[in-house]
Amino acid sequence: MEKKADIAVIGLAVMGQNLILNMNDHGYTVVAFNRTVSKVDDFLKNAAKGTNVIGAHSIEEMVSLLKVPRKVMLMVKAGDPVDAEIQKLLKYLSPGDCIIDGGNSHFTDTIRRTKYLEENGILYIGAGVSGGEEGARRGPSIMPGGNEKAWPLVKDIFKAISAKTPDGVPCCDWVGSDGAGHYVKMAHNAIEYGDIQVICEAYHLMKLGLGLSADQMHQIFAEWNTTELNSYLIEITRDILAYKDDDGEPLVEKILDKAGQKGTGKWFIVNSLDLGIPVTLISESVYARCLSALKEERIKASEVLKGPVTHFKGDAKGLVEDIRKALLASKIISYTQGFMCLHEAAKEYGWDLDYGNIALLWRNGCIIRSAFLDKIKNAYEKNPKLSNLLLDDYFREVIDDCQASWRKVIMTAVELGIPMPSFSSALAFFDGYRCAKLPVNLLQAMRDYFGAHTYKRIDAPADQVFHTNWTGRGGDVASGTYTV
Repeated sequence: MEKKADIAVIGLAVMGQNLILNMNDHGYTVVAFNRTVSKVDDFLKNAAKGTNVIGAHSIEEMVSLLKVPRKVMLMVKAGDPVDAEIQKLLKYLSPGDCIIDGGNSHFTDTIRRTKYLEENGILYIGAGVSGGEEGARRGPSIMPGGNEKAWPLVKDIFKAISAKTPDGVPCCDWVGSDGAGHYVKMAHNAIEYGDIQVICEAYHLMKLGLGLSADQMHQIFAEWNTTELNSYLIEITRDILAYKDDDGEPLVEKILDKAGQKGTGKWFIVNSLDLGIPVTLISESVYARCLSALKEERIKASEVLKGPVTHFKGDAKGLVEDIRKALLASKIISYTQGFMCLHEAAKEYGWDLDYGNIALLWRNGCIIRSAFLDKIKNAYEKNPKLSNLLLDDYFREVIDDCQASWRKVIMTAVELGIPMPSFSSALAFFDGYRCAKLPVNLLQAMRDYFGAHTYKRIDAPADQVFHTNWTGRGGDVASGTYTV
């Protein structure tokens, strides 16, 4: 009797191959398939040689090799390719079978696909998978959502192959219905954008303002990784700064300063606008990449647009410590804004998200993994209804301790003409959030002046709106419904 496999994976790029090998290591038999079938044979002859991985050369053959109910995981490019594979699979799958999308799909597509496949009797999971090549091979963070009836079918496999916390808890658990898993992965990536940008800004200030070498900054980041900043991104920054090119010079200084991006950061910003949540630091991190793409223009501008001399003349060692504290404070804002969006998305899309558990999912295996996440988990365990991380005692105390340094670093950067958009927007957000009264009273007056958009008064009932004839020349007719 031909051996039946536990799960199939379609897509043999780096992530797909490594997930298959990870599943094989944990005792699961996997069918491998790829649209370009020659890649199947290459995989079996090379990376999967000596394993229990089975190769298939057609969708029909792949499905025939699976145990019932069948489980098929897609590791293909997001968008139309996912829909195309689903349509192919529907010809051969039966009611009760399960499709898992492990790519970076937009959560709205996952909402649509979950409903569509349920109508066709097929269970669907949209699983965010984070950790890159190494994570996929040794243990990623997995964030599954979709049709909850599908979770028992893949639970054991996903928890086995996922990363584990130091106390052995899998960095994988059910997130919520339809698009919740992919939304949480999108939030993870957005926070990652913010984290990366503030690290780069710290590096930029130390390099230009203090004139520190890559080796000196390597030592600084190594020290920072023993503090509250301990994390994967600080760790790899440490390693990158120590890496030498063939000529013995730091490789990082030879890399072109034009950033790439795959779109999840932009998706998050667009969604944050839909939800009305000010993810200012994360937005600046995305726009910083957009600005970097204007390389040729920046070169020309640097020749004609003059600024101050970028050299700090004060206490260099003291400034390095101030930068560390400013980086920590800005990092807190990045997570704060990410979780603010998670809160609002849960209300908007009807998801019952466990925020402490989400922090647990990110503690290992993923790009933003850090000791810092324990504090977030603790905050939500202490107060499951916590509306904002800044209101937690721990984070409030850290901000209090870092605030003077945070302000000093930004003022220093401004004086030196060194751009720190994410540091600056993080502080502006903090100051705005703690401000009991913003100057929006004037904004509302202007809107009413030029467009009769109405306003509310602090000395009147909350449901009452007003319009003023500011010039004496207009009428008393107001614009449409007052909205905030």
